[in-house]
Amino acid sequence: MNNTLGQLLIRERIISADQLTIALEQQRATGQRLGEAMVELGFISADDLIRFFQSTPPKPRNVAQCGLSETFLIDLLLKIAFFHGQTFTLDDMSRQLCLPVAVVDELAGLAKTDRLVTVRSGGSYSRMSYIFALTDMGIERAQNALLISQYAGAAPVPLAAYQLMVAHQSVRQVSVDAAVIRKALGQLVISDELLAQLGPAFNSGRSIFLYGPSGTGKSAIAEALGNALEGNVFVPYAVEVDQQVIRLFDPAVHRSIDGRDHAKETLDIDEAVMHDPRWVVCHRPVVLVGGELGISGLDLDYDSDAKFYEAPPHMKAANGVFILDDFGRQRVPPQQLLNRWIVPLERGTDFLELHTGKKLEIPFDQITVFCTNLKPGDLVDDAFLRRIRHKVEIAYQSEAQFLEILRRVCAANGIDYVESAAHHLVEEHYRKLPRPFVGSHPRDLVDQIIDRARYAKVKPGLTVEAIDAAAANYFVTMH
Repeated sequence: MNNTLGQLLIRERIISADQLTIALEQQRATGQRLGEAMVELGFISADDLIRFFQSTPPKPRNVAQCGLSETFLIDLLLKIAFFHGQTFTLDDMSRQLCLPVAVVDELAGLAKTDRLVTVRSGGSYSRMSYIFALTDMGIERAQNALLISQYAGAAPVPLAAYQLMVAHQSVRQVSVDAAVIRKALGQLVISDELLAQLGPAFNSGRSIFLYGPSGTGKSAIAEALGNALEGNVFVPYAVEVDQQVIRLFDPAVHRSIDGRDHAKETLDIDEAVMHDPRWVVCHRPVVLVGGELGISGLDLDYDSDAKFYEAPPHMKAANGVFILDDFGRQRVPPQQLLNRWIVPLERGTDFLELHTGKKLEIPFDQITVFCTNLKPGDLVDDAFLRRIRHKVEIAYQSEAQFLEILRRVCAANGIDYVESAAHHLVEEHYRKLPRPFVGSHPRDLVDQIIDRARYAKVKPGLTVEAIDAAAANYFVTMH
């Protein structure tokens, strides 16, 4: 990413190639971020660097500025109209295409010239009142376009525009300090020593290996830190490559900053949105995948019926955090999965392939977190571990941490914390066995207590009897 940043700054004539060489030398000597080195050297001001990383995709004013062919956009307009009763208004089509009214008006004019649409009705004073209808030629062309691709949503952005925006929004420019780490993990019980390891790891913006026993909070830590990353990012609804569409925006992953469904926005796009409306302003994404992940899950997902693509999870995680949970328990050998990541982790780019055989390069800009409860040495060799910048062990909790977690879980569920009962739990069900103090146990045991109380129609309480019953039901002894 550093080279990409430098190349972009050169391309935009902010710095020279000689200045980049000097800044890279200082970065290697000091460990600074490249941007910090350039500011210290006086090659760019701090304000200009901030503006560079807060770039906004400009709103297109005409069809040419969309970066897509007229044919592609007209076909998209016709397909949307075909699915919506074969009629449309400029305002409705603007919201469907996520393009300004002026651009849609130009497209409608081109389609009318080609006798693909006609004006069915409307006042003579404003084209906004016109109701356009598909002609027989328009219906036929829409049907032919649907045979090629059934994508009929927001207009995509060109791949080059996507690549550029991801570079401008790089997660590696986000500064994470001790205050951010403590705030992010405030709801968890974590030692100062562990916090001191996690801070530099996430501040690096690079790959992290979290390992340790099951139930110690590895995934919770990764998600909490990911959700605490500052700054918003622009995420496109879709990306276009060689007339092929890759759907990217995923409401299950991407959280818009205002929670609205921008594709169905009721306000006038020209008035309500100051940036290119094909992009949604979102919090930095956090994507978690688990044991279901296979090698094919890291490739473009082509729907042979609909004839367009769904972006893979790591592409949806761009500029955010990508968490591989339960690493080592996927359906493929871990070494095979890791080999898939070697080039992206080292180069900061990944290569995907269309069903046509064309390869495309996408930015690999995210903090990649591998979470596993298996021994790292049993999963990967030393060569790969060297490529993982930070390795952090998440060990069992101490007794004091365990009791603090129990106290917090009780408070969250409206249950009085009874110290004598808590110490009974520790003595009888942990010390005597012995059993390690696992951070997830308090939550699970309290859930057992609540379930039992609801069945008995009594108020749940942290009592010796309730604890013994919960433990008997929760812990399994293998003979």
